[in-house]
Amino acid sequence: MKKTASLLRRLIKLADGETLPSSLLRGDWFDEMVDEGVIAVITHGSHRTYRATPGFRRFVANRYQIPDLELALQILEDEERDRSLQVLATGDSKFKQQRTMQGFIASTLEPIEASINGKPVTIAPCEGTFVYIYDYASFRIPADVLVVGIENAENFRHIGRQRHLFPARRMLFVSRYPLSGDFQRWIAMVDNEYLHFGDIDLAGIHIFLSEIYSRIGNRGSFLVPDDIAERLPHGSTQRYDAQLPQYGKMVVTDHRLDALVELIHHYRRGYDQEGYIQ
Repeated sequence: MKKTASLLRRLIKLADGETLPSSLLRGDWFDEMVDEGVIAVITHGSHRTYRATPGFRRFVANRYQIPDLELALQILEDEERDRSLQVLATGDSKFKQQRTMQGFIASTLEPIEASINGKPVTIAPCEGTFVYIYDYASFRIPADVLVVGIENAENFRHIGRQRHLFPARRMLFVSRYPLSGDFQRWIAMVDNEYLHFGDIDLAGIHIFLSEIYSRIGNRGSFLVPDDIAERLPHGSTQRYDAQLPQYGKMVVTDHRLDALVELIHHYRRGYDQEGYIQ
């Protein structure tokens, strides 16, 4: 979908908390946002409206390279717009959506010997840095390494402060962003076990089921912290209410998650994974 002033105005309205009719929200972008749970569907009889859920601006910034919606709109409406300002606002001097990089971001808590194109490489990023795996199709890690997928950027940045959540084994941590699908393709190519760490809510479970479990089955599992029953009562009712129209009747294909889904419905809340950063 082309980035237009009309599109940006609608995104800004959603980001500011406005509810918009379905007639104004059509196209690939909005379909993807609904699938990702950043736009909630509200049903009024035969009519539907949409509203943004928490994290909407972050999703637009990460997925569509528009970190500042208002500035991007200003640029489009300015006939004398400067290209450097376009880059600052949209990440693209021609203001077109295009994919320039393939691959995914990875990190570790201890060095891991891996290989790319058959050549050995050590994955051991310094504090405050990550490793970008570009040639992911040839990227291989030892069979005993657990791959941990992390949804949110803050949790990925502070994996060391969440070490207590994970098993005592070697792990490769992978960020869900950018949302290119490359990581999902890679994890289906290898045989390593996978652990998904995301928000403890209906959308988070849907992400795991649709992006990971559908590809690798029981080789993948969803992280359910031991204390989630104590934390969920203090979670977000707004998050639950926003996600319920879309995910309330989702088919939970991984029955290991049946009890967790029942717990979420029981408390009618969702819990953000950032709450586990110590």
